[in-house]
Amino acid sequence: MSAPQFTVTRNPAPASPQRRAEVLANPGFGRYFTDHMVTVGWTEGSGWQDPQVVPYGPLSLDPATMLLHYGQEIFEGLKAYRQADGSIATFRPDANAARFAGSARRMAMAELPEDLFLASLSELLAVDSEWVPAAGGEDSLYLRPFMIATEVGLGVRPSAEYLYSVIASPAGPYFADGVAPMDVWLETEYTRAAMGGTGTAKCGGNYAASLLPQSVGAQHGCAQVAYLDAEERTWIDEMGANNLFFVFRDAAGAVELATPDLRGSVLAGITRDSLLTVARDLGITVTERRISGQEWLGGAASGVLTEVFGCGTAAVITPIGTVKHTGGEVTIGDGRPGPVTLQLREALTAMQRGSAPDPHGWMHTMVPAPATV
Repeated sequence: MSAPQFTVTRNPAPASPQRRAEVLANPGFGRYFTDHMVTVGWTEGSGWQDPQVVPYGPLSLDPATMLLHYGQEIFEGLKAYRQADGSIATFRPDANAARFAGSARRMAMAELPEDLFLASLSELLAVDSEWVPAAGGEDSLYLRPFMIATEVGLGVRPSAEYLYSVIASPAGPYFADGVAPMDVWLETEYTRAAMGGTGTAKCGGNYAASLLPQSVGAQHGCAQVAYLDAEERTWIDEMGANNLFFVFRDAAGAVELATPDLRGSVLAGITRDSLLTVARDLGITVTERRISGQEWLGGAASGVLTEVFGCGTAAVITPIGTVKHTGGEVTIGDGRPGPVTLQLREALTAMQRGSAPDPHGWMHTMVPAPATV
């Protein structure tokens, strides 16, 4: 299928080169946005139509827009990296496209074709290419594709109209002063998602439900919350914004890298899936299995569990130093990032920034390198 044709309307008042340089020098995460965005509409009977790159700006919604009452909304997150030759590439955008379509199915929304998803990224990056940070580091341009229900009217049913959009935000390195561990709260009262629910979809409601337990974790000095399953309150699911990995070492020093299996309430993380492959490439024994909260706490206390880390698009890998719970707290290993954690993080980030081989073809060039004279 040929790529859809986008119309481009340039922002009449883009950020000046000086302002853009100021932002890129200290972008943080999700604080600033580029000059343009993508919009594509869908209506029942007509399908997807009018793909555009337009100036970044507010959306106008009627008070009776179905999004505001019934919560049909999904999103994705991925990063664009400047490569050494000046081209711009993204990491596994086809996987994001597939997950976006899966989220749409679960939320009874229109499914966006993969070619349109990929074209929307390349079109926005071509127009806002100067917002992509320089090559060599972990700085990137974060891309946020999302879709909302836009039909006006009340009544509990799927919307007959949707708006797909992509916005972009410069992102600095997650760990500006070196990879640092975080403390995590093991939640036993609230759950993230249940079997048959929306846990496998990347929808806003899942994140809204995590905000209260997140505030509970913050009261205990924790940056993130890890959840148990909703049925037995026994098995580790994931964190509010990350999948989880556990490194076990037996008495002979053999290493097992374990992660909770995708049991119907866990989001299928693209970073998670990538790390499973990278770990196998490095000769690390990998398992996807049930891991109980007690195995986490007991393994850390006995020393069998030596490392734990979360993984996701924003930080790639975040080591966990301490897990706190209603009965106390336990430190993982010596509380510092472990060797397996750091090895995996370096392997994946080096591939993303173009300084290591890409044997699986995960990096997709969205904007080619400038022509040389």
